[in-house]
Amino acid sequence: MGTDRTDIEHVADGVHLVHGSDTNWTILTEGDAVTLIDTGYPGDRRALLDSLTAVGRSPEAVSAVLITHAHNDHLGSAEYLRRTYGVPVYLHEAEVPHARRDFLHQVTVGQVARNAWRPGVLPWSVRALRHGGTAHVPVGAPKPFPAPGRLDVPGRPVPVHTPGHTAGHCAYHLPEAGIVVSGDALVTGHPIARADGPQLLPAMFHHDRTGALASLDALEALEGDALLPGHGPLRRGPVREAARRARERAF
Repeated sequence: MGTDRTDIEHVADGVHLVHGSDTNWTILTEGDAVTLIDTGYPGDRRALLDSLTAVGRSPEAVSAVLITHAHNDHLGSAEYLRRTYGVPVYLHEAEVPHARRDFLHQVTVGQVARNAWRPGVLPWSVRALRHGGTAHVPVGAPKPFPAPGRLDVPGRPVPVHTPGHTAGHCAYHLPEAGIVVSGDALVTGHPIARADGPQLLPAMFHHDRTGALASLDALEALEGDALLPGHGPLRRGPVREAARRARERAF
């Protein structure tokens, strides 16, 4: 990772993973309808719309936006889609006020500056700023999930609360497809990470690192053999092993 290139990867029938500007989003299709899981940085908007075109859909076909967590690199175009196309934006109830920007649990410029000596931090931070990492992008009317369990949206994903990175962070499980969209609860790479493979993000990115570590238990309990992370490449193989490996590397 670490480029501005956008790649679209076919994962399974009706499931595409899109690699944007150091961050990923997922497109779920069912017939002509679409669910987006995350939306990239604000500066990824053109790439986001192009990715819909590339899978034969349009923004008018988006039935729902699901957000793993309300950091700018995942929330970037959620309000644009809500305001322009009337698309509902859903999050865990604990993440709804975060999406409204009642508060902001996100790495600060000061924290980044204190870590600027670390390999990769400076070029990553320049790209993040260029793509809207510090922009003000609240969602005007974010919605909590309407009921526990499987969501009645294209792809029928099941939210899995994985707090720690933020208080309301959620992964999304597609049980029949054996797919877990893990957001930032479990990644496979990042421009400032020391190595690739299953891991937690560097500590400065977590609101509660202890909670993030504990949430690996929830991911380890999921049946799946494809991990679609918020950062890094698609990983094939048991998700439980990826979660276990990330826990081992965290110490």
